[in-house]
Amino acid sequence: MVSFSGHVLPVLATIMVWFFATGLIAWAANAPRRSFVRSLVLAGVAGVGGLAMIVASHTMTGIAGATIGFAGALAIWGWHELAFLTGGVTGPRRESQAPEVRGLARFRQASAAVIHHEIALAATAAMLIVLAWGQPNPIGAQVFALLFGLRLLSKLNLYAGVPNASTDILPRHLAYLTSYFGPNRFTALLGLSIAGTITLAVWLGVLAAMAPAGGPETRATLLFALAALGAIEHLFFALPLRDGALWGWAIAAREKRAHTNAMRGL
Repeated sequence: MVSFSGHVLPVLATIMVWFFATGLIAWAANAPRRSFVRSLVLAGVAGVGGLAMIVASHTMTGIAGATIGFAGALAIWGWHELAFLTGGVTGPRRESQAPEVRGLARFRQASAAVIHHEIALAATAAMLIVLAWGQPNPIGAQVFALLFGLRLLSKLNLYAGVPNASTDILPRHLAYLTSYFGPNRFTALLGLSIAGTITLAVWLGVLAAMAPAGGPETRATLLFALAALGAIEHLFFALPLRDGALWGWAIAAREKRAHTNAMRGL
């Protein structure tokens, strides 16, 4: 049975955290480069704190444990995202795709542009899974692994090509990454991804509705909310919607700075 406190509130909280955290990361990544070191240090402190929160939550089976582990995983994830968007952890290739490459050579170049970030995410996911193995509350590892899987699927879709590869949030210093995007088209991979993420969200939603009240209910609902957001993200790939429509407030400083620089150049 669906309840307000056990299901609705966790979903609303997840949406709010997703919206404002994404905007904050986009704002920091689009700020002047001189601020990147400070932002990464602060995000690193938050990430280390997130790890401590996850470890502390492993033996907490109630709602508090679910919330703490969830928040800890998001803090670590945010650290990784900021490291990527500031250009601190991307890959050894930091230039546009060579126009003549095709097939396996194109995949190698695209992989080289982001491989360090993928390795860092995979290593973190593996570490969290090992730490959570056999623990009564593995929500931190579950959240991070789910986010990693959804993000990897998104990148594969962008590489194959999607009808709407919105890049409003992508900072200008990473603009070269768009050269690795596939053509604007609806692929079988995108269709399967949409169907798969929706199926996953529905399955987790059923588990959340059937879970016992308290910690199990909250953990399942938080995972459902993240899976649902992942499904919506893949739906956005097929719809004519722009990131700026949601996070224009976060990237407004970039546009203002670009306008100021242009005026100075006159």
